[in-house]
Amino acid sequence: MTNHPDDTPYGRPALVAVAHGSRDPRAPHTVRGLLDRVRALRPGLPVHLGHLELNAPLLPDTLAGLHARGIRSAVLVPLLLGRGHHVKRDIPGLAATARLPTRVAAPLGPHPLLVDTLYDRLVEAGWRPPTTPSGRRESAVVLAAAGSRDPDSRLDTGRTAALLTARLGVPVLPAYASAASPTVGEAIAALKARGRTKVALASYFTAPGRFATECAAAAPWTAASASPLGAHEKLAHLVLHRYAEALRATRAPAPHPAPAPA
Repeated sequence: MTNHPDDTPYGRPALVAVAHGSRDPRAPHTVRGLLDRVRALRPGLPVHLGHLELNAPLLPDTLAGLHARGIRSAVLVPLLLGRGHHVKRDIPGLAATARLPTRVAAPLGPHPLLVDTLYDRLVEAGWRPPTTPSGRRESAVVLAAAGSRDPDSRLDTGRTAALLTARLGVPVLPAYASAASPTVGEAIAALKARGRTKVALASYFTAPGRFATECAAAAPWTAASASPLGAHEKLAHLVLHRYAEALRATRAPAPHPAPAPA
């Protein structure tokens, strides 16, 4: 990651949102809708999209195009929900090969704005906070995520589940589509074994795709099954927050050395 002044022709680094990519045609459409919200919130900020795989434009092509157009720096904002191989290895590796200086922002999660978005999607799906002690004892939520072998990724999902538990007032159990356990079906069964018979599904995915669809299909009898995060205004605010956070990090002055002992 290279430190440099805010020196694009537009007066600030371009924001490049980095999406995973999906064979589901709804995914790129949803991501573009999210970026339209970002542009509406920050007129004049150059906002671009690059995919890691499966969809055009791929991230290297986006960065090459920015360089060819004379844009001199960029901040890459992963549209990913925690630390994993893509965030730790793939995106920094691609950034290092770009011909323009780049900063890499933190992934979107965990963050309270994600929790707000998850809450809104649950309410849209019909979930209502239980208002009685018996209702709270019977209720729970499964947070369906993609899954990763990286322990930091699972830690980040767990932190989001804890934040959502505090927001909802009922237990939230993470579950995974791949590479980690429990699965959605296993999580629902575990909750019901504890007397949590009113289980809702929160979809911890940026956009529709294979894993989000499989997780929803594994929970056909839930009290509510929420949509992915999608082009939500709070998610757009979070993208801009990560962009600004990355700029602040590189602007921070170096600490003064400690005085030598007398």
